[in-house]
Amino acid sequence: MKLLVLLLAAAMLAPLFAVTARAQYYGERRDEGPIIPTGTPALLQQIGVDEHLRAQVPLTATFRDHTGRRVRLSDLVDGTKPVLLNLAYHSCPQLCSMVQDAVVKSIEQIPWGVGDEYDVVTISIDPRDRPQDAARVRQRILAKYDRADASAGWHFLVGDEANIRAVTEAVGFRYFYDAEQGQYGHPATIMLLTPHGKIARYLYGLEFAPNDVRIGLFEASEGRSINTIEQLILYCYHYDPHGSKYVLIAAQVMKLSGALTLGSLIAFVGILWWRFERRRRDLTRAVPATAPRTPVEGEPLG
Repeated sequence: MKLLVLLLAAAMLAPLFAVTARAQYYGERRDEGPIIPTGTPALLQQIGVDEHLRAQVPLTATFRDHTGRRVRLSDLVDGTKPVLLNLAYHSCPQLCSMVQDAVVKSIEQIPWGVGDEYDVVTISIDPRDRPQDAARVRQRILAKYDRADASAGWHFLVGDEANIRAVTEAVGFRYFYDAEQGQYGHPATIMLLTPHGKIARYLYGLEFAPNDVRIGLFEASEGRSINTIEQLILYCYHYDPHGSKYVLIAAQVMKLSGALTLGSLIAFVGILWWRFERRRRDLTRAVPATAPRTPVEGEPLG
């Protein structure tokens, strides 16, 4: 129970002290070390996230899926679509299922579907987990999500300590094992990866706003399969690392509104001019041209 309370506290505090990057945009990266407030319990100092934006996830890491088949991350992160990465462990008594349920609740509300526009990879941080454990969790999660193609796009993986550590260290995911409680302490976060496995965004908490996940996936997709409306949404929103969410940028909205207004005005004037010219041509064709009259012989002129 003590560990569970600490884990929940860590999840709520993660946006405050676990975020290390001060990147304003996807292309920036700063390594400043973990931010830990004075007085934070020593146990919680082992839990957190050191953001490694644009870092490469090790695609050579090898795991087993829910059927026991050996897979490399490169088989799943293959350059075709963005990936939502979730780190958990299958015997977790509460926090992991809360995070996974939050993911399901969020992605249910976005137009993009797992297996179509993006994939989800859930990796267990517990080397004792086996494929049958992954299969059990997979069945529960897919029953909740219940969308076509999700079974082909949501991958539940287990692996050994070396491959697990390779991934967690690459993404800056700090956790520990409490032997006394027989449980892992870990942060509540998800990572969004580009199609080639670079870290594009971190999202935190026990709830993930659908809008944040949606725009984060747009951003991580690097322009792949994004329609015009989605590009406009990405243009108008900006990730706020302090609030750990996407916010609407008023200046961008004003620019976009101004461009749309100007475009509409030009189109309106163009339509009026086209209608005027067409009416003028119609009137010209309606009046027959009169040929000059040849005077009759003897007829007085004038």
